[in-house]
Amino acid sequence: MNYFKFSISENELLAMPSGALWWPDQSILCVSDLHFGKSNRLARKGQSWMPPYENQDTLLRLEQDLDATNTKKIICLGDSFDDNEASRSLPPDEALWITKMQTHREWIWISGNHDPSPENLGGTFLESLEIEKLNFQHIASSKERFEISGHYHPKIRVRVNHQSFTKRCFLVDDKRVIMPAYGTYTGGLYCNRDPLRSIMDQKAIALMTGKEIYPIPMSKAN
Repeated sequence: MNYFKFSISENELLAMPSGALWWPDQSILCVSDLHFGKSNRLARKGQSWMPPYENQDTLLRLEQDLDATNTKKIICLGDSFDDNEASRSLPPDEALWITKMQTHREWIWISGNHDPSPENLGGTFLESLEIEKLNFQHIASSKERFEISGHYHPKIRVRVNHQSFTKRCFLVDDKRVIMPAYGTYTGGLYCNRDPLRSIMDQKAIALMTGKEIYPIPMSKAN
């Protein structure tokens, strides 16, 4: 599999084409913004209807990444569910799927702005977590520290041969990583717009996800 290797605070990290982040030395897989139950929430609120298959697709990709890395710990960086009702109404077969993936692994849920803490599921619930000087939290801070965060669902638009297409992306500079949304039904914010443009260093790169990872300077994003 095509990974993109980079380092923050002397810790070697690997960005995966799926949008997951792999930290081999700590056997940690990190994903952000799963947004389980988004179609369910929209249906409850009478908004646009979408086929309710996003949970299965997201879980399948997550299971594949767990198998590929054989990770011992997973960190879900917030907004794992689209709201707290979505965690309570998770279908039994999908809840069992998560439970099976949690077996023999340390599973950490970081609180997000959509889901303070998933209910009725195993794992540890935290506001944030620090490991080897890397801070894992849902929303990027303005503090001068090394951090991994999500929340903004960064994406990048690329023009090739007079055509343009949009992909999710990691944003990486010397101090921080902003993760792409991992969930199947998620929108995004273009990486060359504020607040992302003001959060990241001028030398930051966007790592475009897809079948492979492609690094693109944020300054050259369309």
